[in-house]
Amino acid sequence: MKEIFGLSDEDLRFIEKHEQDDIRDLALRKSLFEGRDASFLLSQIAGRKMAKNKIPSWYANPQIVYPQHLSMEQASSETTASYKASLLSGSQGRLIDLTGGLGVDFVAMLAHFDEGVYVESNEELCRVAAYNFGVLGIENVTIANTSAEDYLSRNPQADLIYLDPSRRDSTGRKIFRIEDCQPNISELMPMLASASPRILIKYSPMLDIGLAVKSLANVGEVHVVAVDNECRELLFVSETTATEAPCRYVAVNLKKNGQSEIFSFSSQEKMSPTNYAQALGSYLYEPNAAILKVGGFDIVASRHDVLKLHPNTHLYTCDELKNDFPGRIFEVEDVFSPNKHHLRNFVSNNPQANISVRNYPDSVAEIRKKTGIKEGGNRYVFATTLNDEQKKWIVCSKIGHK
Repeated sequence: MKEIFGLSDEDLRFIEKHEQDDIRDLALRKSLFEGRDASFLLSQIAGRKMAKNKIPSWYANPQIVYPQHLSMEQASSETTASYKASLLSGSQGRLIDLTGGLGVDFVAMLAHFDEGVYVESNEELCRVAAYNFGVLGIENVTIANTSAEDYLSRNPQADLIYLDPSRRDSTGRKIFRIEDCQPNISELMPMLASASPRILIKYSPMLDIGLAVKSLANVGEVHVVAVDNECRELLFVSETTATEAPCRYVAVNLKKNGQSEIFSFSSQEKMSPTNYAQALGSYLYEPNAAILKVGGFDIVASRHDVLKLHPNTHLYTCDELKNDFPGRIFEVEDVFSPNKHHLRNFVSNNPQANISVRNYPDSVAEIRKKTGIKEGGNRYVFATTLNDEQKKWIVCSKIGHK
């Protein structure tokens, strides 16, 4: 990375000219980089490629400098950063981000605070952040190039502390247990609690939510954040002044069209009694990925008055169209047992279909191999198990844009 930060006019012209080029091919064209910092320019082009969809407002500013690929990969998207900021309201004094990274979350949340402290152990990331904060016109920031543990040892005080622990080990492999992430927040909780009344922690969606709630102290809220039905992150809110109130679970599905599905419930509601379907209704309902991850299998059924197909089949049905159901909605066209006769008839009329399996012995790949059905089309098939343990194929058409 350059000793003196900033992008010259020549740098900007080079990046604009080659931004659409394949990075690997570009790196081999060494003559293009004569008299230029090839590593720096390549990292900027790669960074802009990622930022275009991930952080569009940063991408729109050509002066923004990007760090190495791994830091870009681990950074939050602008969409999820905005969701974190939405959890805050008003001016709240001081924000401390103990795992600064690229700073996307920090910048989004800082809008709700009078001042912020960006803590990062990586010197290069600190330099990138300092430069970008200036480009973005952010002045109320202190940068500390040190570890989270060291900074906490100075007994700081804040109104909110944010952490996004590193989820890769020394060899670069992904890790998912709290105690393996750096910093190990379960060990830091006493110091964190003395530094701030409120702590916001981001983890990978691969983490076991139940184990995390037990490992972290005073968790009052758990947010599962999905973007276009793909789980992206888990957020845990720990409050040192927490009462004995039950933990609140929030499943949010943020959509590219600006809409969102938000479904929340308490730990007491989580185990709501569930009614099971004796027969398939006119409509089939599939909860979004955030609800499935947070474990809202039963409460979503009782809340929306739908019947579950099977204890281990997280699909629901009823004869009434529930347009506000948080997930995908299908109109049922046919249901049949997947014996040779029925399969032969279906395949002859449907050479193409979107297939999903739920609590079913065969995978999608195995079904496609056995039947020859190609991916695509407007027909949807759910291969699943009903409450009477019968294996069925449910043929549907999707309703609306969900």
